[in-house]
This record gives sequence, C-alpha cells and structure tokens, in this order.
Amino acid sequence: DLRNAYVQVTNEVVGSPIFIMQLCKNARHIEVQIVGDQHGNAVALNGRDCSTQRRFQKIFEEGPPTIVPKETFHEMELAAQRLTQNIGYQGAGTVEYLYNADTNEYYFLELNPRLQVEHPVTEGITGTNLPSTQLQVAMGIPLYNIPAIRALYGKDPEGTDPIDFLEERYLDINTHVIAARITAENPDEGFKPTSGSIERIKFQSTPDVWGYF
Repeated sequence: DLRNAYVQVTNEVVGSPIFIMQLCKNARHIEVQIVGDQHGNAVALNGRDCSTQRRFQKIFEEGPPTIVPKETFHEMELAAQRLTQNIGYQGAGTVEYLYNADTNEYYFLELNPRLQVEHPVTEGITGTNLPSTQLQVAMGIPLYNIPAIRALYGKDPEGTDPIDFLEERYLDINTHVIAARITAENPDEGFKPTSGSIERIKFQSTPDVWGYF
C-alpha cells in the first residue's frame, strides 16, 4: 500500500518534497495555560482539552484535561514553563500539544502568544483572573506577588516571598469546567456558517453545577 501511495503522490506534483507522518490514533488536543513575567518567572495554570472540533474550530473546551494522567500532565506543564522562560515570553499564552492517549506520549504543536477565548475555563478551575494577571505582569509585578497566583499555590495572598514555580506545585484542582461554543449552520447550504437568533436557552443549574451564557 505504501509503495502504491508513494507513486500516486509523486505523480500529483512532480518534484515536490514528500513528507511521511506518523498516524496518531486516539489523539487529543491538549493545552497548557502559561503566564510569563518580566523577571524570568513562568507559571502553568493547569490546562484544557480542546479535542472536540468542527471545521477546525473548537466546540468544547474542558478543564482539567482528565484524559492525561496527572504526572504526564505535570511534565507537559514543566515543558511549557521551560519554553516560556527560555524565549523570555511575557504575558499570557497557551502551549499546545498533540497527546497520544494510546501511548501516553505528547508532541509540541505551537505556542499561542495571546489570551484565548476559552480562558474562562482556566479561570473557573484555578480561581485566577487572567486578564487581571496579564495587566499586573505588564505593570512589572512578579508572578509570585500576584495574590491569585499565591492563593493557588497555598501561600499567603498578601505575602511577597518568592515561589519556585518549577519546583513547587499548586493546590489540587477540585472543580471541573466545560465550555461549549454555540454555532449556527444552514443544513440546506452544506452546513455553512450562518446568522441566526437563539429563541430559547435554559441551564438546569444547581448550587454545584451551573451554567451561564
């Protein structure tokens, strides 16, 4: 099969380079939320599973990403933090990985140098206001002096003692957040995106499980 496919591809665009890529079955799109400051510090604020996509757009964003074993995800966080420090990145960003659940291996995809639309998922599980954190970093405040970051690490929010984010771990996450993106499509036009109005939406909320729009 490979020989026949190779001949077919070489005939499609003569002289074009050919790349062979490994097929990753049961793959997941896992993100690590990072923030870097002006003092060389980098913190990982857990992450999100953004595997459910349509037309290359994320439909569901889930945090924490429970498909990844805890220790493996911690390795992904540390790798994201080291990358952030090595390039001197400042502000909020997202390090994205392709995770193979069958082999428990992960592969770097990209660093998104911005605050993504799904950042409220991270805010919900860490209690950290990311726009506020980004502004404080821009003001030159070290990450370990930001009250929400300190609280996440079990420190006195008003304290000023440094935190080694590569050595110390934040408190265990005890919440779970799923964000869903509502889209409008026209089935008569091949499910092309279209405008529309929402006539009814109701969240069956309880004190522990709730939704908002």
